[in-house]
Amino acid sequence: MRTAIEGFGEVMKQLPEGSAKAKVVRAFHDGDYVFTHTQYNFFGPKIGFDIFRFENGQIVEHWDNLQVITEKTASNRSQIDGPVAVTDIEKTEENKLLVKGFFEDVLKGKNPGKITDYISPEEYLQHNPSVEDGLDALGKALQEMAKAGMPMNYTKNHMILGQGNFVLSVSEGQFLKNHVAFYDLFRIENSKIVEHWDTIEQIPSKENWKNNNGKF
Repeated sequence: MRTAIEGFGEVMKQLPEGSAKAKVVRAFHDGDYVFTHTQYNFFGPKIGFDIFRFENGQIVEHWDNLQVITEKTASNRSQIDGPVAVTDIEKTEENKLLVKGFFEDVLKGKNPGKITDYISPEEYLQHNPSVEDGLDALGKALQEMAKAGMPMNYTKNHMILGQGNFVLSVSEGQFLKNHVAFYDLFRIENSKIVEHWDTIEQIPSKENWKNNNGKF
């Protein structure tokens, strides 16, 4: 039986020599988990989130979500720039609960009218390539996708990790009629979401998986 390390080695052998590069821009920890926000050259330029679970000081489990880099974004921000400093450590659990509520009420659609309970109407900085800054721009983008018959649907949240003012939500759903994984990173200030980064990656059909662990 091939080990996980051997499987990773096989992937690396497929890359042109010296082509793989990774620049970690943000790194956080939550209990036994470390999660990072990284700029990659991995079979081409990508932005990615990685989650590592540790036991006895060693990595024993890994999740990720990668998306091709978009050079020109709607907000003129890159997919990875912005603040990196962790603050408000004492508010970690409070901020994780805020994001959990945002997922249930807004992203999953239980009570979308409560959106201003979660996102600041005064400041909402966007790093999604297709959405401009501001709460109104977010609403407009969602409406346009729905009108085109390709709504963005969040169906299940699998994990919420946080440290201080940064919280990462790991979810699945549909986007552009594909089954996808949503990784959303939020920066929170004064109990409101004020900045957002994300990656959206299509989940391959099970017959194309290289292991039986699943995306989540």
